[in-house]
Amino acid sequence: MSRFRSSNSRSIPHGMTPGTRMIRSVVHLRQHRLWRGVGFLLFCSLIVPISSAGEKAKFNRQVNIGEDAPSWSKLPGVDGTSHSLSDYDEAAVLVVFFTCNHCPVAQAYEPRIKQAVEDFASDKVEFVAISCSRFPADAFDKMKTHAKKREFNFDYLYDETQQTGRDYGAAVTPHIFILDRKRQIAYMGAFDDNLQADKVKHHYVRDALQTLIDGGDIDVTETKPKGCHIDYE
Repeated sequence: MSRFRSSNSRSIPHGMTPGTRMIRSVVHLRQHRLWRGVGFLLFCSLIVPISSAGEKAKFNRQVNIGEDAPSWSKLPGVDGTSHSLSDYDEAAVLVVFFTCNHCPVAQAYEPRIKQAVEDFASDKVEFVAISCSRFPADAFDKMKTHAKKREFNFDYLYDETQQTGRDYGAAVTPHIFILDRKRQIAYMGAFDDNLQADKVKHHYVRDALQTLIDGGDIDVTETKPKGCHIDYE
């Protein structure tokens, strides 16, 4: 009798036929693929919420349209009193904008903002300006002088900590944020599309305010703000 035995015959356990071995192999392969698929689905379920939660606006790394506006409290105003976001609860719409004294772009927009304050006052729209600048020309006592000289018709607040600017993601002066009745951000960015008032074609802030007052949906909710960069320390 020959002593030769095939490698296949040696690998088959006692009592197991080649057919049984093949069936077990197929079952193991299917189980492996199944668990690999389950693992992939679990991985996706973990990373998808993280990705969606991390999405932010195009021109702002801190806040997005539709989010609750960051709150603030007890910021000193040039009127001699402290102001909090809750002080403006009666306003149907609140315009918060970051500005300063020394910036020529901010100065160029002051007349336009003052006019908007007057034009939308009857619609219970209020404006509040916040300065986070630490330039000597923007010191609090200089803010009082500037506001009086320019005859501001809106509250002008100072945030020495710069925290409000950081919370809103304010990058330049002026940087505009429109808050709806729920105090969610409805628009943010530039006041309009041209530094020269007589060449403006798109009135972003005015159009957004009128749309909110009329109960509509704002077409342009975010634009790139242009002005003097805010230096954070």
